Amino acid sequence: MSSPTKNIEFYLEPSDNARLSSLCGPFDENIKQIERRIGVEVTHRDNWFKVTGQAVQVKAAMDILKTLYVDTAPVRGEIKEIEPDNVHLAITESKCLEQDSPSVWDKEVYIKTRRGVIKPRNQNQSQYVANILMHDICFGVGPAGTGKTYLAVAAAVDALERQEIRRILLTRPAVEAGEKLGFLPGDLTQKIDPYLRPLYDALFEMLGFEKVERLIEKNVIEVAPLAYMRGRTLNDAFIILDESQNTTAEQMKMFLTRIGFNSKAVITGDITQIDLPRGARSGLRHAIDVLGDVDEISFNFFKSHDVVRHPVVARIVEAYEKKEEAERKEKAAKELARHNAAKSD
Repeated sequence: MSSPTKNIEFYLEPSDNARLSSLCGPFDENIKQIERRIGVEVTHRDNWFKVTGQAVQVKAAMDILKTLYVDTAPVRGEIKEIEPDNVHLAITESKCLEQDSPSVWDKEVYIKTRRGVIKPRNQNQSQYVANILMHDICFGVGPAGTGKTYLAVAAAVDALERQEIRRILLTRPAVEAGEKLGFLPGDLTQKIDPYLRPLYDALFEMLGFEKVERLIEKNVIEVAPLAYMRGRTLNDAFIILDESQNTTAEQMKMFLTRIGFNSKAVITGDITQIDLPRGARSGLRHAIDVLGDVDEISFNFFKSHDVVRHPVVARIVEAYEKKEEAERKEKAAKELARHNAAKSD
């Protein structure tokens, strides 16, 4: 028996046609996204809204609409445009799509930078941020779009601005993603910049382009390929190793043993996107096996439902996960059959 439907009527105040237009989006696309994702019906006229559906979804949709309307408030006279990704994130934060009752998680865990407060979008992100703050070494493992690198950079910026550390060091292995790019023109910095661009982008968003450039000139922020870490001891630093699935076991050990006094390291990666040569073992996989029982090291494992990009990204990740799981089961069945056949012979 289906749950009875419920109606909620409310007004969005103060009434402002420009803000309402931003909230609804072109041709009411934002409203349609909420209806489609949550399973409700939304009707509106000017600042009057009516939501129809099951009680929990109706309440969630109303809260999302009110939250997004607050976000349209003018800043320096300009009204913020509500984009589809803003709607997606608001829906994700509401947790209304989770089948089970959401467990209680600490929404007060957040990272503060001069550009604003960065809050976790879901339970796994909240635990990840808490682990970064509480542990000297933290691993964030999971698919693209789960905020692993972005939150790590935000935590590093926060620590630098509070003068808990003296510098930020961002590194990643310079491994091509299944392509042979050949000779790259320019000096060394220009050659490695394409590999480190995601880290630069996060820094620019949180600190601004000019400040990042100044801090790089002063060597307060250092961005370098992993190969440059050998032989160094890093004190009073926040070190982020990105794309760590493309390290070898030897490189991972080398990196982890660089960490000095009053330093913190965050290692991020996705074990489903390894670009190492065939037969080479991923340093991230190896570290999970070797260091899983070390109390001082935390591991956070993200899943497809933690993706905070376009909703289709989560479905893409889920599809690949199902395919890989089916292939693993098929391979295991074939090996078992071969083993049984060998025993019978």
